[in-house]
Amino acid sequence: MTRLAKAVGATVLIDGCQAAAHFRVDVPALGCDFYAFSGHKTFGPTGIGVLWGRPELLDALPPYQFGGDMIRKVDFAGTTYREAPERFEAGTPDISGAIALGVALEYVMPIQAAAHAHEQTLLAAATARLKSIPGLTIVGEASEKVAVISFLIEGGHPHDIGTLLDADGIAIRTGHHCCMPLMKHLGLPGTARASFAFYNTLEEVERLGASLEKIRRMMA
Repeated sequence: MTRLAKAVGATVLIDGCQAAAHFRVDVPALGCDFYAFSGHKTFGPTGIGVLWGRPELLDALPPYQFGGDMIRKVDFAGTTYREAPERFEAGTPDISGAIALGVALEYVMPIQAAAHAHEQTLLAAATARLKSIPGLTIVGEASEKVAVISFLIEGGHPHDIGTLLDADGIAIRTGHHCCMPLMKHLGLPGTARASFAFYNTLEEVERLGASLEKIRRMMA
């Protein structure tokens, strides 16, 4: 996709939020201009993330906020800004968040391969378990994907599914998942989505399946 976009002169930004925690990402090999991911997806704190950009593009972008430490000179006659990344970091940064995100990455990166293998085992088990439930439809079954399953239950809204699972002690996400145009294209109000990480277990997969069977009977 990057190669095709570049062929027509497009600038490419990759949202790597779902990949950064699970794969070794070789940004230069991707050929993109910008790559971004969020801290909480990599088991770090919320409210912080990472944006990588090609230096020549970052230096060409104007600052989007203003404050101390992002300027080289301020005068009534004009202002000059520092080079990237300082030109985009006005004022006091999220120091504690940056430290915590660094620690999270130091923890998760050495175990990525083993964690991903475990998550794929959970994904395969959960996919088979959910497929055994009448009236439940899995939305999206790519041959290669991270350990998330989006689904719907006939007769039920995704928000209702999420509320009932929550009452059963199971936390999932419901709604448009930041891709409302896709949901509109598919003709869906949204989906329920279960996500698995290295700390989840096969027993929890079974708990999810058993709870969804109860919900399906309620909605029948």
